Amino acid sequence: MGKKQPSLPDTTGATVHAAYVFRLYVTGASPNSSRAIINIKEICEIYLKDRYTLEIIDVYQQPMLAKSEQIVALPLLVKVSPAPTRKLIGDLADKEKVLKTLGLK
Repeated sequence: MGKKQPSLPDTTGATVHAAYVFRLYVTGASPNSSRAIINIKEICEIYLKDRYTLEIIDVYQQPMLAKSEQIVALPLLVKVSPAPTRKLIGDLADKEKVLKTLGLK
């Protein structure tokens, strides 16, 4: 019997089964943050369509979260699951590096 995927609410309130869970920490609408959001959404839609959850966290709006997570460089992408946890800093423009680091290639 296969391992059950975590169930998470999506933005519509429905329950989805996410194979991959990501958190992207950004700083407002800075150019690097905007590029990182666009780049990770594109990668997820191409390689993980309907199998991922992406949480975008603006550290300007949630500074205590950034402090508790000990974040020192932004934008920062964290692959929460599946294990192992992986972290990438930058605008995620190097698609090959992102795919390799996230274990998608």
